[in-house]
Amino acid sequence: MNIAFRIDATHQIGTGHFMRCLTLADELNKQGAQLRFVSRNLLGHLRAMLEAKGIELVLLTNTASSAQIDDLAHSAWLGVSQAHDAHDTLQALAGQSWDWLVVDHYALDVRWERAVRETATQIMVIDDLADRQHDCDMLLDQNFYTDMHTRYLGKVPAHCQLLLGPRYALLREEFRTLHEQIKPRTGEVKRLLVFFGGIDADNYTGLAIKALADMDIKGMHVDVVIGVQHPYREEIKKECAELGFVCHVQTDKMAELMAAADLSIGAGGSTLWERCCLGLPTLAVSIAENQRLLIIDAAEAGLLYAPTNNTDVASLISRHLAALLENSALLKLISRADIQTVDGKGVIRAVNAMKITEITIRRATELDALQLFEWRNHPTIRAVSKNKAPILWQDHQAWLSAVIADHDRELLVGESANQPVGVVRFDNIEEVAEVSIYLVPDSGFDGQGKNLLWLAEQWLIANQPDIQCIRACVLSKNRASMHLFQTSNYQINTVFYQKVIIRQQ
Repeated sequence: MNIAFRIDATHQIGTGHFMRCLTLADELNKQGAQLRFVSRNLLGHLRAMLEAKGIELVLLTNTASSAQIDDLAHSAWLGVSQAHDAHDTLQALAGQSWDWLVVDHYALDVRWERAVRETATQIMVIDDLADRQHDCDMLLDQNFYTDMHTRYLGKVPAHCQLLLGPRYALLREEFRTLHEQIKPRTGEVKRLLVFFGGIDADNYTGLAIKALADMDIKGMHVDVVIGVQHPYREEIKKECAELGFVCHVQTDKMAELMAAADLSIGAGGSTLWERCCLGLPTLAVSIAENQRLLIIDAAEAGLLYAPTNNTDVASLISRHLAALLENSALLKLISRADIQTVDGKGVIRAVNAMKITEITIRRATELDALQLFEWRNHPTIRAVSKNKAPILWQDHQAWLSAVIADHDRELLVGESANQPVGVVRFDNIEEVAEVSIYLVPDSGFDGQGKNLLWLAEQWLIANQPDIQCIRACVLSKNRASMHLFQTSNYQINTVFYQKVIIRQQ
């Protein structure tokens, strides 16, 4: 599988976009993918990271362009027009077929994506803003918003797979590993972590240090993390030395530092989900307009603590940190919510979603009778079925024969490398198909439900042209199925309630 990335990282853009793409690339590399990064602007130490990992990099020529820059809020980040950049990107990717082109850039939208369509079988967009149109086959937004499942309506094609929320946070393997060992924070705050991103051009780190210097935090261990490109690096190192803080420059021990800390001070962005994964409560400060709504919504969900007024950051940190240090119960609640929300497996889910072409769909036959019987009677499948009783063999045979013979019912089996992945059934009534789906128990294909559903939908569209709508009926306790349909662009239409009548004997 050949996969290309279009990404930039500058002092203005920051390094978060690059780091999450690199995390995805690392996981794809484990699956044997051939990778190429295409960038117009990439900081030197990030180029070195790609070189150290053996990932190919093509740098686009950074020449002055007379073309008018586009009209997006972040168009200036690109430095050239989208048409110019699309032309250069096509040249950088020429001579090879690409299964996926991954795009993580606020200055690129549907115009650029349509222009480069010819070079890749599928396009994946990584976004946070939902402020522009896209022509993509998959969109990943790892952030938490109260309108998470509706904010991209009308902004992506109908067939686009949406991977939404912290469940898909692109975190490195060390966070996933430590998540299994972490417990909610309790008790006194003894270690504090300060980190405002790899660039922090406006030096919020310095403001946090100033606030801490004015507080009575004797005996507390303070770790301050900055990137090698931080514009005030030497000044911060000096201040930390004078105050007895430990300054880490471009550390590769971030996961360990977060796991060891009791409380953090930092911004939004990708690092927010790293802290959540390790249950680290955060006093969050919005350092950019595109972080503001994310921080507000995450705070309302109890995932962090965020003051609403950022006018005097140093004073704000002093006041609210003092309150947090005296509220261990609140820190424990935030820590518990963080651990429950982010499990560190987002990059695995994203990679699974990108491998949809490995699953094939076929109609079930009488030869599948025994396997279908065993799967349907498995305890995990019966637990989420309307009829939870075991099915008798003779009843199963009669049912399967009837389904296969019925033109208004489709029983499909998904397979990968000749191994069964799951089963999808469509029961058609005029223009509406009711869908039911399950993955084969104990098959090792966890996380492939969305892929299986999407491919089954495409099969139905191709083979049943009269179907105009697909609906699903999910039991109230089947949270996994609810999540599957909600993240596959299904909308709640009708809610049924029932009350069981208990009669006295």
